[in-house]
Amino acid sequence: MKKEFSNLPLRKGVGIVLLNKENKIFVAKRIDNPKNFWQMPQGGVDGDENYYEAALRELKEETSIASVEFIHEIDEKLTYILPDHLIGIIWKGRFKGQTQKWFVMRFIGNESEINIKTKNPEFLDWKWIDLEDLPKIAVNFKLNVYKSLKREVSKILN
Repeated sequence: MKKEFSNLPLRKGVGIVLLNKENKIFVAKRIDNPKNFWQMPQGGVDGDENYYEAALRELKEETSIASVEFIHEIDEKLTYILPDHLIGIIWKGRFKGQTQKWFVMRFIGNESEINIKTKNPEFLDWKWIDLEDLPKIAVNFKLNVYKSLKREVSKILN
């Protein structure tokens, strides 16, 4: 990490591992990185919001999904650092990465509820994938986060 970025703080964030009834995981392809990288819904925590409220808000903002039930809160916060070429660009240059609180939830609605063409769209496409494939779809700088989540979700499902 370049010296001028090392003093930047980490953004406080949340992420959602959303499972369907077959225990497949919801992932979406970002508009700003349309290569073959996918991610789970995630985002920042606003003001005095608690982590769970932020997770529900982010999920609804990014996917229109509200029909969920809580399964588990991952104990450990997971962190990623942006690559040098993105620091200073993403989040208006205020953060060098993100420390996230992750929640595992079950989608209990109908797939017609899923709409990524939101007010401020972030995604081009979405799909359900097997837990095993989670590390294969992640952008490099989030790979360790996704590997950790695969381990944690495996424990919950077994």
